[in-house]
Amino acid sequence: MAAYDTVIRNGKLVDGTGEPAYAGDLAIKDGKIAAIGRVEGDAKEEVDASGLAVAPGFIDIHTHFDPQLCWDGYATPSMEHGITTVVIGNCSLSLAPIRDRQGADKIVSMFGVIEDIKKRTFDAAVPFTWESFPEYLEHVRGDLGINVGALIGHSALRFYVMGAASQERTANADELAQMCRLVEEAMAAGALGISSSYVDMDENGHPVPSQFADLDEKIALAQAMAKSGRGIWQIVPYFPDLEKELDNIRELGEISLAAGVPCSLQPVLSSPTSPHAAEIIAALEEQHSRGARVYGQVMPRCFDLNMRLSETSMLLFALPHWKAIMDLPAGDRAAQFVAQREVLVEEMKNAMGMSGAIPFLTVGQTFAADNAQYGGRSLMEIAQAEGKEMAEVILDIALADNLETEFQLKNVINADKTAVAQLIDHPLCHFGASDAGAHITQFCGTGDTTHLLEHYVRETGQMSLERAVHRMTGEVAEDWGLADRGVLAVGKAADVVLFDPDAVTVGSEEFVDDFPGEARRYVRRSQGYHSVYVNGALSYTAAGYTDTKAGLVV
Repeated sequence: MAAYDTVIRNGKLVDGTGEPAYAGDLAIKDGKIAAIGRVEGDAKEEVDASGLAVAPGFIDIHTHFDPQLCWDGYATPSMEHGITTVVIGNCSLSLAPIRDRQGADKIVSMFGVIEDIKKRTFDAAVPFTWESFPEYLEHVRGDLGINVGALIGHSALRFYVMGAASQERTANADELAQMCRLVEEAMAAGALGISSSYVDMDENGHPVPSQFADLDEKIALAQAMAKSGRGIWQIVPYFPDLEKELDNIRELGEISLAAGVPCSLQPVLSSPTSPHAAEIIAALEEQHSRGARVYGQVMPRCFDLNMRLSETSMLLFALPHWKAIMDLPAGDRAAQFVAQREVLVEEMKNAMGMSGAIPFLTVGQTFAADNAQYGGRSLMEIAQAEGKEMAEVILDIALADNLETEFQLKNVINADKTAVAQLIDHPLCHFGASDAGAHITQFCGTGDTTHLLEHYVRETGQMSLERAVHRMTGEVAEDWGLADRGVLAVGKAADVVLFDPDAVTVGSEEFVDDFPGEARRYVRRSQGYHSVYVNGALSYTAAGYTDTKAGLVV
């Protein structure tokens, strides 16, 4: 009988601790790492890892794969970028608890406007056969190819207990007691923590339920969570206003100290449109000096966006007339874009806020023959050349393409790579904020792990391989309560990724038609990954997925 299930030999072991890499072997047995170093003994599978890095599976702490896991237990394309664990339920939104059809409809509507996951996708592939959070976990648990850490959405929790009143007032004592019991029940079933939001708006333009909670409620819920011995409190701060965001960070400090839990906020960006990263870092440092554990989340990529008038665009949320048309069924939009042209042009001309990024848009994919001339050109350049307003350029090009034109915002937000390198190396900023699984018609969040290895490690040397791997594995595993994984050590879960540091590459975004309900999304593929093991099972190779389902709720 073979001593091990798998032995990976002759690899460059990057163990997730930040310590220097070393040459050696790694053995796997019964889903765990059984031996490291010079491994003697035979195995059912022998892998020659010469020339390859062998690292713990990467962890993505900010995703919205909650619905996707109902039909895609791999959370594609995550594993293609070395990811073996995803955290869902962020931004106060989870798919449980759900009391009835009305509750499900409310959650679906919020996911649609906040995370850009369409109702038709939910209708086609999310059954809502559960009510409680443990029942949701049980539903997805049986078909996971990837590990899942699940946060309880504060907005979902409040709506379940309080109904419409969750968006009107604070909770009374009985309601708060109910919520605390539900949190304790969810944590006992394997939940990872709680998520909340200070900024998100629902389908009616009203603040989501979590925004009506007072500090006493948040502390009580965090304390209920902490009874399990673990738990993290995640939030989206009110990032449009720096002073409010700093207040949010101070409140996180109070929650952390009162409940003894870590808190996390996302995103922390380096951008001309949000030049406040230094103040946010200083606020995090202030809370840590008090003994609170409050962390930011940072991404390594430029926060690039794609806008199609046939889909959804957060760039247009601040423009009421544009947004009203974008909220219509796709087939009804063109006529309204024509009928309201003058109003739309004037509104965009006078707009402020998020729409201020629109002049930086360039034309990407086009379809009509006459539009080919615009490919790669900026809207500002086209407007000046043709003597038009920006909105007229958008409407003329898009209408000729049946609204399918791809307008691209690139190299604006998070574009200063030196500043970003400092953020992603800061000890109070976790590597995260990918938003993978959300905003799927505007960008693909998956691929940040590969971009970190490709650009910041190999191309620029701004980060060592050991530091980069530590950021994506051992560091977040420790701070987020994933104690059984994240490092290569005997007894730890055998989440292992093999890749070529000299070849690992993230591809360009591709707009594909592979979602239920005839929905579309952007994906980013990769090259340079040899294989990915999830709990000891070979789950992905350069040839594709292996159809094994060894993922766990962690």
